[in-house]
Amino acid sequence: MDTTPIAPILQLENVTRSFRQGEKEITVLTGVDAVLWPGQAVALVGPSGAGKSTLLHITGLLESPTSGRVIINGHDCATLTEAERTKLRRKEIGFVYQFHQLLPEFSALENVVIPQLILGTSRKAADKHARELLASVGLAGRAEHRPAELSGGEQQRTAICRGLANSPRLLLADEPTGNLDPHTSEHVFRQLIDVIRRQGVAALIATHNLELASRMDRVLQVHEGRLVEISLAQTR
Repeated sequence: MDTTPIAPILQLENVTRSFRQGEKEITVLTGVDAVLWPGQAVALVGPSGAGKSTLLHITGLLESPTSGRVIINGHDCATLTEAERTKLRRKEIGFVYQFHQLLPEFSALENVVIPQLILGTSRKAADKHARELLASVGLAGRAEHRPAELSGGEQQRTAICRGLANSPRLLLADEPTGNLDPHTSEHVFRQLIDVIRRQGVAALIATHNLELASRMDRVLQVHEGRLVEISLAQTR
């Protein structure tokens, strides 16, 4: 029996973020701490302007914190060069947005292949992996279609596959079902959670949908610049 301890995928330690606006300093995050584990779907909730997007950007290495540590799969990101941060972001982190942002001139398959080619994967291996991902979310028969030929739910499922194309350890999603009707939202949400479980990805999912949030493993609320873990009952 394997007794190797499971290591966290994401650790945030006393992360702060401030902006200067003219003569005034605006503090958005005042000391965020969090740990995410493999296969865990964590909801990130809070009112607009609370700092959810800022936190996702910092966690995704798209901007740096004013202070504190971001540790992804054992890598202390503050010690990395910009080139190392870029490589880590491409390999270890997947992104899914509210609006799919697929490249319109390419097919669903090509949209999932391209991130792999950027990382250096061979075209043959990238094509095979992309087809497997698309099949896993019920899109095997839609692989050659361009985004304009896909429904909203199919576009978003393709975007999820693109976010998982390089087998990231951490998936960051910003309102991934927010642009969909309730029925399609439910279908995409179930498939997203299923993929997270099967691939052992740690996922931080920002959402305003408290019903969906209540069905995730944990719910973290941005409150006065910090993260507070709240019970499911409190989200209702």
